[in-house]
Amino acid sequence: MAITALYSAASGMRALDEKLNVVANNLANINTTGFKKSRVNFEDLLYQVQREPGVPNANDEPIPLGVVVGTGAQVSSTQLNFELGTVDPTGRPLDWQIEGRGFFQVNTIYNGSEITAYTRAGSFAINAVGNIVMTNSDGSTLEPPIAIPEDATLVAVGRNGEVRVQQEGSNTLNVVGQIELARFVNPEGLKQIGQNLYVETDASGAAVTGTPQTDGMGAISQGNLEMSNVDPVRELIDLITAQRAFELNSQSIQSADETLQIVSNLRRF
Repeated sequence: MAITALYSAASGMRALDEKLNVVANNLANINTTGFKKSRVNFEDLLYQVQREPGVPNANDEPIPLGVVVGTGAQVSSTQLNFELGTVDPTGRPLDWQIEGRGFFQVNTIYNGSEITAYTRAGSFAINAVGNIVMTNSDGSTLEPPIAIPEDATLVAVGRNGEVRVQQEGSNTLNVVGQIELARFVNPEGLKQIGQNLYVETDASGAAVTGTPQTDGMGAISQGNLEMSNVDPVRELIDLITAQRAFELNSQSIQSADETLQIVSNLRRF
């Protein structure tokens, strides 16, 4: 049984090591625009059934309890949390917050292929040809593309995602594009690929696209950014509890080792 205890404790330490990695990543991205924290879900492993519950006793009556010994734990999944993050009022015209459900759609390169990716990070800029792009390291282009004229003096974005500009020598606002959002049946099934981007998977379901404030989509708030939804106090508590659980598992290994040492010494006599 000491051998089983060794492997059970080792599996617990491996699982807790993954939890520490996830908590550390959450804390590292505490200032990342639009970042969504993750949590680790655990599950128990197989059980060694030494005696089945309900086996008849000498009087042919089912015994109430059996003898079942577990073999440890493992990580069953990491789960994204899409609660809204805090709002940072920047006042910048190309900073957009989604109030409610939805993702911005951008064009990016992933695994050598050009794909549509999704993001909650609403910090955008204008590239050399006038297109609106993300401020991530690749400058992913907003989809559908929206071009801002070179002589634009004002960019105004409505809550419905309509983009208007005022140009030099004009007092009117002209429509130059329409922001479209995407939503998913199961956004927690999206795959994180870095650079504040997600891609759809079979778990997330296909993207449903539409304009803001329609078909369940949120509204666009210009001049605001959605920041990370990481709660530093909660993450620090998770970090401490994971560290203590790791220490307890290491003590289980030490106890199992001492038991094996005693058994090994008995063989000498």
